[in-house]
Amino acid sequence: MKQDQSITQHLGRLYSHISPLRRKQFGLILVLMILASFAEVFSIGAVLPFLSVLMSPEMVFENSFAQPFIQFFGLVSPDQLLLPVTIAFGLAALLAGGMRLLLLWSSTKVAYLTGADLTIKVYRGTLYRPYSVHVSRNSSSVINIMVRKVNATIQSTIIPVLTLISSSIMLVVVLSFLLAIEPKITMIAFGGFALIYIAIVSLTAKIIRNNSHLIAREHNQVVKLLQEGLGGIRDILLDGTQELYCKLYRRSDFPLRRAQGINVFIGSSPRFGVEAMGMIFIAFMAYFFVRETGGIAQSIPVIGILALGAQRLLPVLQQSYSAWSDIQGARASVADTMDFLDLPIPDYAGKSSFELMS
Repeated sequence: MKQDQSITQHLGRLYSHISPLRRKQFGLILVLMILASFAEVFSIGAVLPFLSVLMSPEMVFENSFAQPFIQFFGLVSPDQLLLPVTIAFGLAALLAGGMRLLLLWSSTKVAYLTGADLTIKVYRGTLYRPYSVHVSRNSSSVINIMVRKVNATIQSTIIPVLTLISSSIMLVVVLSFLLAIEPKITMIAFGGFALIYIAIVSLTAKIIRNNSHLIAREHNQVVKLLQEGLGGIRDILLDGTQELYCKLYRRSDFPLRRAQGINVFIGSSPRFGVEAMGMIFIAFMAYFFVRETGGIAQSIPVIGILALGAQRLLPVLQQSYSAWSDIQGARASVADTMDFLDLPIPDYAGKSSFELMS
């Protein structure tokens, strides 16, 4: 098995087994990711005029950039700005939410359809193996690949890769927008959060990688024991070896569950500390702007847009880290699946008996 290959090499092998149709669908999802990122920026940008109208409608009414909007709606007083700006802000939020929902639906659907393709390919390749291979190989390994490890490839590799790409695009677009609004504060905040995740990655990478190999190994053993225990239940009942099989099962299942739990904890835990730091950052940001501008009224719109931007960036950073953690945790299982998928299929595969005889 090629479990020591890098993540990039695993993904390259996986991509080679994805059908042309699925590749086109993944390309469309990439376009949708970009559109969703710009919709998110649009919703964040809508906060600035909304809060400005709430705090100082007269100033907005006299602004030259707002004149086309005012003339289009035929507004004659500053108070009339509130309703159309509120509606525009609500529509921007709905657009961003709708795009994220569409992206989630399409990504999940294509990922699981790809999983179905891979499962059929593994099953097909297995059925066309010579009889000598079937005799020498334990059938539990094939069952484990099809039932569990292809599923792990979907949930812990394909979907996390899509999440990682989407989060990266979102990160670049939103961060660029925030840098244009307030570069100094944005760079300090994002730099601090990024350093936290980089430190966590360096500390946990080896643990997750070791757990990945343990999970793949022990899951094979668990499936094997289940198959042998249930398949040979007559002999077990006659020999009275139930406790022996229970001990063997526990010896494999317990470390498997513990490793899975550790990986889940490592993937989910950083967000709690980072969210607390985000709240502290927003508090200091508000203090800084009030001191610099000399008043809360002038600071609120900028504080609001930076706070909303931070509220968007923090989940994106956590999603990126969690996706990386999932991919690392499934490396060994994906390697096992790829080993099966890489097996050559005979030239006569797919032909009927009549075609072979002619």
